[in-house]
Amino acid sequence: MKNIYLLKDLARISHFSTYTLKYYLQLGLFEEIGRSPTTNFRYFDDTTIDRLKQIREMRLKKMNIKSIKMTLSEGIAE
Repeated sequence: MKNIYLLKDLARISHFSTYTLKYYLQLGLFEEIGRSPTTNFRYFDDTTIDRLKQIREMRLKKMNIKSIKMTLSEGIAE
């Protein structure tokens, strides 16, 4: 069974701020898996956690956001 997370859960787990996560969402670095029809909360799963770990590693290597987006879209990141 998949784990489901809210944005605030991602922030706690990934150590990115909710502001940064919203910015990364806007840039398309990762995507929500769905939204609640009543509350409009975004939902994420374990693949998002993995993606954020990749982004964190690339940021620690001093990669800029444009390079990160290109790397992720090309599927080069592991």
